[in-house]
Amino acid sequence: MTKTAKKIAVRKTTAKSPAKTSAAKRTPATKKQAPKSKDAPKTAPAKRTVRKVKKITPVDVIAQALLDKKAQSVLSLDLTPLDTAMCDHFVIAHADSGTQVTALAEHVEKEMQERMQEKPLRIQGKENAFWIIMDYGDVVVHIFQTTWRMFYRLEALWADAIQKDYSENPK
Repeated sequence: MTKTAKKIAVRKTTAKSPAKTSAAKRTPATKKQAPKSKDAPKTAPAKRTVRKVKKITPVDVIAQALLDKKAQSVLSLDLTPLDTAMCDHFVIAHADSGTQVTALAEHVEKEMQERMQEKPLRIQGKENAFWIIMDYGDVVVHIFQTTWRMFYRLEALWADAIQKDYSENPK
């Protein structure tokens, strides 16, 4: 080959054709990976973070509503182990005046409607506000004036029930 023929041959091999460059741009280059050997270290799977979400119960909503309005000695009685119980839970609280007893009952009713979408089946005692009973089916709420709570002592009457005391500063 002559020198000019070699130069032309070199130019043809180094020059890029327009068809090749546009095709290269359209399809991504795929890299071939070497097959993994059996001795290659395995990577640990990514850890999933699982959050435990505490289910809010009607008893918790009622107790919190009572504490929001400064009810005294809020406690719940779990009556499920007892065969003679007419419901699953009692929530008991008291206040010093009839006005506060009525306010507590109204707040419980409002919170249960907003947070649990439940209305009470029955409410008794709003007319005199000595002792208001709110029936939510499985949960019955008793809101007393202080002297009437000491007189009836429902906690002692249902002494076999499991008691949970709610306080404003849970630990």
